[in-house]
Amino acid sequence: MTLCTTIDSPLGELLLVGEESATAQGGTALASLSVPGQKGGAAVQEGWTENAEAFSVIAAELRAYFEGSRTGFGIEYAPRRGTDFQRRVWQALEDIPYGTTLTYGEIAARIGAPRAAVRSVGTAIGANPLLVVRPCHRVIGAGGALTGYSGGLDRKQKLLDLETRHRTA
Repeated sequence: MTLCTTIDSPLGELLLVGEESATAQGGTALASLSVPGQKGGAAVQEGWTENAEAFSVIAAELRAYFEGSRTGFGIEYAPRRGTDFQRRVWQALEDIPYGTTLTYGEIAARIGAPRAAVRSVGTAIGANPLLVVRPCHRVIGAGGALTGYSGGLDRKQKLLDLETRHRTA
């Protein structure tokens, strides 16, 4: 059964979508986390069940992250979708330490892809259904520029600023 809820955050209202799971803490595995206006973001579908309680553990982890007391997540994800290449890129995102950034080229190198694959890496990152918890906001352009965040560059900057502030606090 597909469950959903919304929670307030410094990025605006987050839409959480999940699946019931016997193994996930709180009973819900996260399938999608999106923000209003997100390119390719989830939208509530007919047949989904609104259930805020089902996301209580996930919401608590997100609140702690935004407050600066959590630097990682223990959230179970719903079974992975995406191509093998996308899953490799998404795994590389999860390995980027809190408060640090990598370039698209560095992600390509980490997954064993040629440097010429940076555009493909960017496309895979743009297809990430789990903003914030799978930290695609930590990937920047080769010259250090903020580029390509499906949730908007203003939100990417907010997340990077939050992590920098709490990492050095």
